[in-house]
Amino acid sequence: MKIIGLVGGMSWESSLEYYRVMNEVVKARLGGLHSARILMNSLDFAPLRERMCAGDWAFVGGHLADAARTLEAAGAELVVIGTNTMHKVAPEVEAATSVPLVHIADATAEVARAGGYSKVALLGTIFTMEDDFYVGRLKEHGFEVLVPGAEDRKLVDRVIFDELCKGTFSDSSRAEFLRVIDGLAAQGAEAVILGCTEIGLLVRPGDTLVPTLDTCRIHAEAAVKAALG
Repeated sequence: MKIIGLVGGMSWESSLEYYRVMNEVVKARLGGLHSARILMNSLDFAPLRERMCAGDWAFVGGHLADAARTLEAAGAELVVIGTNTMHKVAPEVEAATSVPLVHIADATAEVARAGGYSKVALLGTIFTMEDDFYVGRLKEHGFEVLVPGAEDRKLVDRVIFDELCKGTFSDSSRAEFLRVIDGLAAQGAEAVILGCTEIGLLVRPGDTLVPTLDTCRIHAEAAVKAALG
């Protein structure tokens, strides 16, 4: 079993889920007392969030690249960035290490393709929904991608940073997310990508009529698949 290097803390709420899911999958695959071999470099999210809002992605990329190098030096044999938004700087992280990076959008595209979907909706931070690093990567995999309208994009982004990343999961915000998802389904979305690793803590399987793809679980499962070979 290869050692997984997890760049976490963004937010730590979802980093907990990564750790839990990785270990659950290893237990299911190998049985007995087996558990995942994981090194985590948990970052302080607050200064990174400030630089993101300021558009200083060079700082963010350099910080995550340093985190990945630290994991590789400690023995990590593959790297996982435990957040969708920070894959905006995935190229910098890949360039900083000699071990494979398990990309969250690629893992999600693989699951969506296996589900037979071609038109998917995407919820996430403003950066994930509006920048090309994620939507463009999904399109490269052959998917048509829908995102909410401008006001709903702001709503989703606000809930993510003001509530979900702080461990607040309210019924009112869940209702708003379900409204947004219903609207995207009405536009023809065959599945909805929960493209922020905290959204799966708010919107659960069975909450929606349209299938949801929880990127946190998908990414964690892909990391274990890569680690076990």
